Amino acid sequence: MEAAADDSAAKGTDVAAKGEAAIKPEFLTTKDKFHTFIDAKYEVCQPDDTNENNDTNNETKESSVEEPQVKKLKWDPEDKKRLRGQNKSRPHRKPTMYEEKPLCVSVIQGNRKCFYGDKCKFHHVVADYMASKPPDIGDSCHLFDTFGKCQYGLSCRFGKTHTTADFQTLEKADVMKTYENRTPVKNSLTKDLQNSLRKRQVSFKKSEDYLKTFSNYKDKTEPKSKVEACAAPLPADPPSENHSSIESTQLQISPEKPPAIKTAGPLTDVDVVRLRSCEKKQVDFRDKLYLAPLTTCGNLPFRRVCKRFGADITCGEMAMCTNLLQGQQSEWALLKRHESEDIFGVQVEGCFPDTMTRCAELINNHAQVDFVDINSGCPIDLVYKKGGGCGLMARTRKFEQIVKGMNYVLDVPLTVKIRTGVHEKSNIAHKLIPELKNWGVSMITLHGRSREQRYTKLADWDYINTCAELASPVPLFGNGDILSYEDAVKAKDTGVSGIMIARGALIKPWIFTEIKESRHWDISSTERLDMLKDFTNFGLEHWGSDTRGVEKTRNFLLEWLSFMCRYIPVGLLERVPQKINERPPYYMGRNYLESLMASQNVGDWVRISEMLLGPVPKNFNFLPKHKANSYK
Repeated sequence: MEAAADDSAAKGTDVAAKGEAAIKPEFLTTKDKFHTFIDAKYEVCQPDDTNENNDTNNETKESSVEEPQVKKLKWDPEDKKRLRGQNKSRPHRKPTMYEEKPLCVSVIQGNRKCFYGDKCKFHHVVADYMASKPPDIGDSCHLFDTFGKCQYGLSCRFGKTHTTADFQTLEKADVMKTYENRTPVKNSLTKDLQNSLRKRQVSFKKSEDYLKTFSNYKDKTEPKSKVEACAAPLPADPPSENHSSIESTQLQISPEKPPAIKTAGPLTDVDVVRLRSCEKKQVDFRDKLYLAPLTTCGNLPFRRVCKRFGADITCGEMAMCTNLLQGQQSEWALLKRHESEDIFGVQVEGCFPDTMTRCAELINNHAQVDFVDINSGCPIDLVYKKGGGCGLMARTRKFEQIVKGMNYVLDVPLTVKIRTGVHEKSNIAHKLIPELKNWGVSMITLHGRSREQRYTKLADWDYINTCAELASPVPLFGNGDILSYEDAVKAKDTGVSGIMIARGALIKPWIFTEIKESRHWDISSTERLDMLKDFTNFGLEHWGSDTRGVEKTRNFLLEWLSFMCRYIPVGLLERVPQKINERPPYYMGRNYLESLMASQNVGDWVRISEMLLGPVPKNFNFLPKHKANSYK
């Protein structure tokens, strides 16, 4: 702290450079002094029995910040602007690689016969596995204490608390009874459904009805005049005096055949049974705090943390519709819903009406959701170049067919997330919003930046206000640059129906509490560590307490810490609140833990993870997605 004070005195009063937050001078320091303090203090805090592993851990941390080999690029390598701020070739290490020879699942699940027999490469002798198993991480197993039984048994990294001397797994019958008829996590992909999807045996009756009529409408073999083609009704449109249903449209093609469905005038029985838009399940979106669907970091454990701090609406990470239709387990995991998520939706991405409509019907029939969101704001090249994400905003005809088709098969509201446009100086959202109202969306979310802009400038809330007026009476949520309750108040004054919070929730998940209580929370480092502890416990529930699950939890924890390190404690600021476009300079916290959490070095994030999940494996490697401030 003395070094920090001397350094700040040398700087004088102008301690905040452009783009940096204004921190009280007594807390400021330099980069070298900061890392020297963190490294020295960390080694002192290490217990004696881990000193022999210090060299290994240090080597691991140093290797974890090394840049990967540059992969071959399709564009000119001199064009550095396209590579700025992102690691384009992050090393990918599967969690299974952290354990050389794990215990066979057949042994974990009660010594049943192994499917692979003699060809199985895993351990079947429990004593041999226990001799090679890494040491336990802690003295208590969260799964055993919470549910009364740990399904990972002997492979659990906290297993000594529920394992006897003869390698038998203990159970708590009284605790297990409380969860006997409960399903804490819903929307899991069953094996039967997965096999049916892979064999293409799942029925999409509603989608086929829509697409069949849509294909007839598009059929080039039957000559139609331009006037007739424009006047042909779409099945997603509500019935009116000038519109008939799908079945009546099909009957008009062959009027000589007797009608297959009894009709009463121009309206069929199917029209009477079909739910109208006003009869579908309704969700009151107004004046709610909406946690954005965050790719990678917006997983189920993180959403549970945000629900504890007051998030009203949660949404799963963006899922590719084609992967869902193929029954990919990893993609279906993005649809999982915890029982604490009372208003929950899923976000899907796609660029064709047929796949998006079938995907919507699949979710409608096999998942418990309150709404389905279309991602038409994703800026990444992988999605945009296929015509999805932001690409849909410029393909209004396809966009219309997707929205109407999904509305036709869904029993829950359909929402849409868009950006201001594709190009920075060419906003098109105000042209698209009136069309979305006519197509029947229940809510629109507008991110106040274009695809080209990404995060280089502040969100345009004046434009969001203009679009909110155009969207009325359909609720429109605004999104962009909200990091405090003052930012939220200014956003609500623009006339939006609610606000969506994305990066602000990653930097400080307690922002929902701040907004609801209209205060700045000077949260302590101990409270923040407890929050991370809750996340790791939720992660062990979600991904498992064996070596594979522990390292997967650690990986997602590190992804979150790459954002959380940007938070500056309220008590250290010269002016409140911190702005989202202001990066913290090097500063010392009020205690060692607060300083460690302020570090922007990936090695220090690993140290925080070791406090919660034990030492990293020898072959552990982590490279952050955003490389701007993650190296010494």
